[in-house]
Amino acid sequence: MTYPLLVLRLCFFDNLSIEMATALSYEDLRKQARHLENEIDLKLVAFSKLGAGIKAPHTKHSDTVPLLSGEDTFEAMAVEIETLLSKLSQVNERLSEQPVSGAAMLHTLQRHRDISADLSREFNKTNSQHNYRKDRDDLLKGSNENFRSDGVNNRRDIYLKENQHAHNSDRLVNEQITIAMETRENLTTQRQHLKRLQTRFNDISNRYPLINSLIQRINLRKRRDSIILGLLVSACTILMLIYAFH
Repeated sequence: MTYPLLVLRLCFFDNLSIEMATALSYEDLRKQARHLENEIDLKLVAFSKLGAGIKAPHTKHSDTVPLLSGEDTFEAMAVEIETLLSKLSQVNERLSEQPVSGAAMLHTLQRHRDISADLSREFNKTNSQHNYRKDRDDLLKGSNENFRSDGVNNRRDIYLKENQHAHNSDRLVNEQITIAMETRENLTTQRQHLKRLQTRFNDISNRYPLINSLIQRINLRKRRDSIILGLLVSACTILMLIYAFH
C-alpha cells in the first residue's frame, strides 16, 4: 500500500470518528480519550524502539535491499501516530466544549491536555532523534568505521520502560484523585440538601406556632398516660404479691 492511499484512509477514518464524536456524551468522550492515550503510548514505545534499531544499509547491490525497509515502516508508523495525536486533540476539544460541572471535571480536562502534550513532545523527540541519527549515518556512510551502539540501545530501552511505568503510575494516581474529588463534591451536595431541609422545617415551625404547641401537648399527654399506666401496673403487681404471700 502506497503512502498517499494510507494517508487518505487514515484521514477518512479520522473524519468519520470526529463525526461520531459529536453525538457522544462526556463519559464516552473521556473513554475515547483514554483509549487513544493508551494506544498512542504503546505505539510510541514501539516507534522509539524502531527508530533506535534502524541502520542505514551499506550494500552496493540494489537487488539485496528489501522492498519495505525499516525506514519505510518508521515513516508509516509516524503518519499513523500523527493521525492518532490529531484525533486525540480533537477529542480533547470536544471535551472542553462540554459544560463544566465542578473542579473534578476541570482537573480531568487539564490532565487530558497535559497527557496529549506529553505524547506529542515524546513523538517529536523520537522523530528528531531519528532524523539526527539518519543525518549522521548519511555523513558517515562509506567509511570503514563501525560504531557499536548495542549498549546505548539497551540503556535507552531500560529508560523507556521506566518512563512508561512512571507514566502509568502517575495516571493511576491522578484517576484516584479525581474519584476522591468527585466523592467529596457529592458529599458536599448532600450536606447542602440536608441543611436546606432543616431550614425549611425550622421555617415551618416558626411560621405555624400552633402546630408546635399542638405537638408539645401531644407529647405531654403521652408522658402522662405512660406515667399513669406505669403506676397502675406497679400497684397491681404489689397487690398480687401481697395476695400471694398471705
